[in-house]
Amino acid sequence: MPAVDFVVTSPISTSVRAQQVSSMFDVPPQERAEIRWRGDVPLDARPWNVGLIVGPSGAGKTSIMRQLWGCPPDLTWGAASVVDDFPKSATLQQITDACSAVGFNTIPAWLRPYAVLSNGEKFRVDLARRMVELPDPIVVDEFTSVVDRQVAQIGSHAVQKHIRRQGRKFVAVTCHYDVIDWLQPDWILEPATMTFTWRSVQPRPRIEGHIQRVPYGLWPIFAPYHYMSKDLNKAARCFAAFVNGRPVAFTGVMHVPHPDNSKIKGISRTVTLPDWQGLGLSFILNECIGSAYKACGFTFRNYPAHPAFIRSHDRSPTWRLLSKPVSNLKNGKAKGTISSPQTSGGRPCATFEYCGPSMPMSEAVQFLQGSPDV
Repeated sequence: MPAVDFVVTSPISTSVRAQQVSSMFDVPPQERAEIRWRGDVPLDARPWNVGLIVGPSGAGKTSIMRQLWGCPPDLTWGAASVVDDFPKSATLQQITDACSAVGFNTIPAWLRPYAVLSNGEKFRVDLARRMVELPDPIVVDEFTSVVDRQVAQIGSHAVQKHIRRQGRKFVAVTCHYDVIDWLQPDWILEPATMTFTWRSVQPRPRIEGHIQRVPYGLWPIFAPYHYMSKDLNKAARCFAAFVNGRPVAFTGVMHVPHPDNSKIKGISRTVTLPDWQGLGLSFILNECIGSAYKACGFTFRNYPAHPAFIRSHDRSPTWRLLSKPVSNLKNGKAKGTISSPQTSGGRPCATFEYCGPSMPMSEAVQFLQGSPDV
């Protein structure tokens, strides 16, 4: 059974100032300062994916981390884009999967250098690189220490989902207890008391919000974060998801001309703000819209090109795949078996149709008509 038993010692200063401080606060005279940690850390007692070392500053979190796993390597950034900072051995699929998994889904940000990213974006792409480059367990010191607490919580949820899905191991070291319910660790070690606790995975905290029709004028808030284009036809009917009264996800819907079906409505643009990526909010928003259109006799479709968005639709029982994107490119020309694939901005897209439940007709009519002046 793994155990921790070590001592950190340091000499006591004998300077005049140090002696004055000792005298002022009646500190007993010592030749050396000594701090000891001793306790069992039974990591081999049962399978686990996510661990957490948590406690106040100075409790010994980093010291224990080093005893158990050594020092995590520092990452070097400096390329023209963050995707170029990933190792040459990493495939583009690995990079995009990792970035999407941690909620770093704003593709324009993938093409920017690390130095210009926000703290939240740096936090997420740093995690993505560690998941691509490092062996298990992936250990992150000062986890979430420099980011907004909302970003910390949502990012924690996104990371643990990916780690569990991949069957990997991840250890966060932090002074912030507010990530526990979002990170859902399988075990917690608190160095201040040398307490080790196994715990069961629980559902993440609920996020209360609402969805409504909104005016076109809300689009500029979301436009910079769309992965293909900032343009949205002014004929689009717009909807948004709100949390604490603030818009966090947006979808614009357009009529889709079709020779055999005059009642197709399609998603033209859908965006979740960076700080809220990783929770599936755009999925919730679009399924709500789809349930309303279906109740009113319309066919509701989405045409995602983002790889993570395509996979999410493919896994969902409420969306039916109609056509795959042409993904095999050679010499700049598409090769595949699908004829006339849907495209957006010149890029191949998948086509999915909403097949989930319908909301009650009266609610659907009110929801779709809404009040665009809200």
